[in-house]
Amino acid sequence: MSDREIDAFVSDYVKELHAGTAAVLAGAGLSASVGFVDWVSLLDPIATQLGLDSKRESDHLVALAQYHVNDNGDNRNALHKRLLEEFPSHQTPHENHRLLARLPLSVFWTTNYDHLIERALTDAGKNVDKKWHIDQLAHTKPRRDVVVYKMHGDVDHPASAVLTKDDYERYMQERGAFVTALTGDLVSKTFLFLGFSFKDPNLDYILSRIRLTFNRNGRQHYCVFRKVSLEPGETPAELEYKQRKQALLIQDLKRFNIKTLLVNEYSDITELIRRIERTYRRKTLFISGSAEEFGAWNKGDVSEFLYGLGKLVVQRKYRLVSGFGWGLSNDLLSGAIEQIYAQREGHIQDHLVVRPFPRAIQDVTKREEIWHEFRRDLISQAGIALFLFGNKRDMATGDVVLADGVYKEFAIASELDLVTLPVGSTGYVAADLGQQQMPIVEAGSGSDAFKKAYAGIQSPANTPQELLARIIAVLDATPNC
Repeated sequence: MSDREIDAFVSDYVKELHAGTAAVLAGAGLSASVGFVDWVSLLDPIATQLGLDSKRESDHLVALAQYHVNDNGDNRNALHKRLLEEFPSHQTPHENHRLLARLPLSVFWTTNYDHLIERALTDAGKNVDKKWHIDQLAHTKPRRDVVVYKMHGDVDHPASAVLTKDDYERYMQERGAFVTALTGDLVSKTFLFLGFSFKDPNLDYILSRIRLTFNRNGRQHYCVFRKVSLEPGETPAELEYKQRKQALLIQDLKRFNIKTLLVNEYSDITELIRRIERTYRRKTLFISGSAEEFGAWNKGDVSEFLYGLGKLVVQRKYRLVSGFGWGLSNDLLSGAIEQIYAQREGHIQDHLVVRPFPRAIQDVTKREEIWHEFRRDLISQAGIALFLFGNKRDMATGDVVLADGVYKEFAIASELDLVTLPVGSTGYVAADLGQQQMPIVEAGSGSDAFKKAYAGIQSPANTPQELLARIIAVLDATPNC
């Protein structure tokens, strides 16, 4: 898969995230990354009892499970036991799950029985509405952030899990509402299939119906496969056979408007998801700063600059995140809010996240702990951070000193991999941070345009409009991921 194709996918999928029309369907391969077994390994002991090899029957695993049930007089106990043994509820989510949980996805579909997706979402502070049984589809959890549809069941309820040919044959009758719901999402959302082999007959049925209905007008979907490689003990002829088989599957998926992205290693999938998250966050801008005084600038110039900056952020389609910095917030927010209402695009919360610091906490240690988490929560929503001024009045001495909170926010932003842009032109902490970072920027891999624009926001500016123009230049030159 070429870099150009990966770039195009990331760009398209991030647009869907911003529009609220992106979704994920996760298969067993996503959970295999944390040590959970895939279907082949799950059924290996059962296949051995039948005198078969689960690897050789990898295209017929549902039938293999059915053979076992048939061989045991319609008793499924061994299958249930395998689920409970191989999918322990205490397992920790993988980085893939955590990255996906941080994305603004309102819908997850999965054929997995484990709890990794919903646990990662809960850890990310989201209110999860889990659906594993048909009756649950009729109820909506209050104030939910995301729905997780477990279309094959849940490990805590193995008796109702979809495992055998009987289960699949009865699926439309017993779980038809899942098919209806998934069909609707596949029509209205852009899916990313991860860890999915496309051997599920239910999904094949759904995709076929959508293709026949919408012909060439269906939505574009994407899937990620690891490129087949020579495994230990295999011959070149066996590798060639696997490559041919994978190529035919990729070609067949095009009938359903599913474009395949090939990666060399499973770790590349993690980097791909991480890149999606970085690119998405690049359109959210965190502004840090405080000002008791303004150096060479007068109050009128500062107000004009901040008001213009607030308008500029919204005009250029950034989402603004701020913690109500002392001396800066009123003008900054006034410009942003005026522009939001002038544009009339979306809701105010789509453009603006402002949270004043909880200042009434008396215990100093407790206050510092809460403020750190508060800062981290705000900054984690952004991909770029601007730092302005950075001074405050010392309550004990009455002197104006450098604002330690701006230093702390810079450290958090750096840790979270934001693009950090101290506007040294405004002086104080911003000037100090700008000079500290200058050698790193000059030696880095950024474009010449970015390096020049970064240097521009460190130099003195004569007017508010001059500085705003420099900020536009550095934002325009900032890489998307």
